[in-house]
Amino acid sequence: MSVTLTEKAAKEVQRFLEEGDYDENAVLRVGVSGGGCSGFNYSLNIASDFNETNDNKSQQHGVDVVVDKKSSLFLEGTTVDYFEGLEQRGFQFHNPNAKRTCGCGSSFSV
Repeated sequence: MSVTLTEKAAKEVQRFLEEGDYDENAVLRVGVSGGGCSGFNYSLNIASDFNETNDNKSQQHGVDVVVDKKSSLFLEGTTVDYFEGLEQRGFQFHNPNAKRTCGCGSSFSV
């Protein structure tokens, strides 16, 4: 699997799933799309779709994580963590392939 979800991030996803109105097949979909300040944007979504031909799926700390194969090329070795601080809280991507990142933390280039 190209993406690793930390235990702290998994707990936050599980909390979100429990508070939301999602079916039992809900997964965390991690991906990349074109755009943003640096060329690519990270995406995190709750989804119920999974295609064995186009997606890679793994279970990490009790959360099913799905990454489409195109995004996997850009996310190989990426860790998704959850940060809580006084000024900021949210999911953070630590991508060893990113040559440049934007100050917002959700845009990168390779």
